Amino acid sequence: MAVWSRAVVRWRCRATNLTRGFCYKPFENNLKVPPAAVSPASCREAKGRNVRWVFLGCPGVGKGTYAARLSKLLGVPHIATGDLVRQELSSHGPLASQLADIVNQGQLISDEIVIDLLSKRLEAGESKGETGFILDGFPRTIRQAEILEGVTDIDVVINLKLREDALIAKCLGRRTCSECAGNYNVACIDMKGEDGKTRMYMPPLLPPLHCETKLIMRSDDTENVVKERLRIYHEMSQPVEDFYRMRGKLLEFDLPGGIPESWPKLLQALNIYDDEDKKSAAA
Repeated sequence: MAVWSRAVVRWRCRATNLTRGFCYKPFENNLKVPPAAVSPASCREAKGRNVRWVFLGCPGVGKGTYAARLSKLLGVPHIATGDLVRQELSSHGPLASQLADIVNQGQLISDEIVIDLLSKRLEAGESKGETGFILDGFPRTIRQAEILEGVTDIDVVINLKLREDALIAKCLGRRTCSECAGNYNVACIDMKGEDGKTRMYMPPLLPPLHCETKLIMRSDDTENVVKERLRIYHEMSQPVEDFYRMRGKLLEFDLPGGIPESWPKLLQALNIYDDEDKKSAAA
């Protein structure tokens, strides 16, 4: 625990200048009415700031995808606890066997293990001069949220939401290239709207030709395991959402569709204006 505290406290005290040309205006305490977006010209002289954001959301909702895009845009590291767990599994280290049993049963990793892995990642990043962060998959419990609250000030907690049938289809369609580690999704989701909502369409994210024969599926992406993972997540996530909602930091974002449709709307919700990323998202 002391290692975790030291790493984050040292890290948060560094100053930073963001590396991309974008504009971001911090939220007021109440996120229900975020301030208007700022144009790029008006903040060319603005000083960079630490970005301390958290992504919440069910497994498979797309936290990693959107957090990685924002990480590139804002020039801060994207730290995904799921990736840390998978790296530990592939390392065949002392935790690998224990983690394999937990993951294959669809259970959530304990606070102690997650904090230990995250502490090591923060210390490694701090030694490289990293500053700021976008956390993906942490915190998942009230205890984790309280630990994080005690060592750093989180700016915004983005809670991504997606209807459950689409979530299950997304999880079952996930694929990874065994050679380049690229992430893809072979599911084509086309669902009628419910309760007056519009149709949900999410096209597949297909790999390039040279990756097609190298795709692998995660061992825990079976329907039973996915449903159990979602059940556990919903059971544990509500208190964490309430924790940040009471502090005026929770931003609820319902994904309206795939990346081309959702990305510009997420930037708008976060009051970020960026021409380059707007064009690339629409491409």
